[in-house]
Amino acid sequence: MKSLLPLIVAAPLLALAACNSKPSQPEVVDTNPDPMANVLANRAPVELPPAIKADKTFRCKDNSLVYVTFFQGDKQANVRLKEGETPVVLKAPAAGEPLTAEGGWKMTGDEKAVTLTTPKKAALVCHI
Repeated sequence: MKSLLPLIVAAPLLALAACNSKPSQPEVVDTNPDPMANVLANRAPVELPPAIKADKTFRCKDNSLVYVTFFQGDKQANVRLKEGETPVVLKAPAAGEPLTAEGGWKMTGDEKAVTLTTPKKAALVCHI
């Protein structure tokens, strides 16, 4: 009985050890070439949007609030005049130049103070 027990345990283990569940070569399902491979290899590199640098709320001289999101690279900012409204995207061709958008939007400054010109108002001087 004692010599039979190890044999009973070893027989299924030996059978499982003989199985090879992973083939040496992957199974090829389709031999057709990828029709988009050439297009994907020659495409232009993708430029990711800039990361958020700071999200600030400014108080202006006329006691209004301006919500500004600054982005890395200092070439883009999102401006909202009311919390929750759709932001206006202001962009600059190079860092350090005024950020502008269509319709007469213009902003200069940094994360501590900005001067904002909107289509409806003259230049607003705003600070944290």
